[in-house]
Amino acid sequence: MSTNSADQLKSLAAQVSALTRLSAANPKWLLVDVYIDIASSKTGSSRKEFTRMLQDCKSRDIEIILSKSISRFGRDTVEILDALNQLKVLGVRVIFEQEVLDTADTDNDLMISIIEAIAQAENESRSDNIKWGIKQRAAQGTSKLYNRKCYGYKNDAEGKLVIDEKEAKNVRLIFNMYLQGKSVLGIVSELGQLGIKSPTGKDKWSKRTVDVMLSNEKYSGNVRLLDDGKHDVLYLAEDNNPAIISKETFQAVQIEKQHRSNVTKSEDGNERKSKKYSSKK
Repeated sequence: MSTNSADQLKSLAAQVSALTRLSAANPKWLLVDVYIDIASSKTGSSRKEFTRMLQDCKSRDIEIILSKSISRFGRDTVEILDALNQLKVLGVRVIFEQEVLDTADTDNDLMISIIEAIAQAENESRSDNIKWGIKQRAAQGTSKLYNRKCYGYKNDAEGKLVIDEKEAKNVRLIFNMYLQGKSVLGIVSELGQLGIKSPTGKDKWSKRTVDVMLSNEKYSGNVRLLDDGKHDVLYLAEDNNPAIISKETFQAVQIEKQHRSNVTKSEDGNERKSKKYSSKK
């Protein structure tokens, strides 16, 4: 279990009850013990009961193990396969109720294939759940990404974005220089001559840093999430934070960037223009 919440504890109790009834239904079986490991975000998973179970198997106190499912048997594929190999050597039979698998009747190679397939499916499901959670927080406006700071901003005591005026004046300078005709490399050179340190404290700004800043809509007060080409939903939070530049200025820079681009799209794909943009230095 991942937490010891009331719902999960009820689920655990139901699982133990079901497995107890299953063992009681077979007159040849005698219930020896119940092994339960409960993990929480604070304590992690020490797996003390799992270790005790293996030790009891080595002491020949157990001949059969009943488990709710393969995923509940171990923390990961490696641990599960290692434990099953140990138990096989000890002659201990393992029955997985959910998958209807019995190691006594299942070829070892097939068992390994089944476990790996289940692990892969669970990893994919976990990944989908994480993506779903990100989308939900974005849609509800509760994502921390809305208030992630960047150059020109800082977080106040409540975690909200506020303008860092010392850095904000440099942001305005960069946008203005671009609209005045300077290229990104020209801006990098100018910043160096003015002795303005980069966001990481270096004497020279990188071309990419300036280019990314000129495309950062957050400076106009808006924030877009999930705009990476991999998601089918895009969330726009207008006036999410105080603006360093006007929306008109930001839009003008995006139009200018498109105009200066030396790549134009055609029906067949991307084709380079024959002449590159020449800017003021």
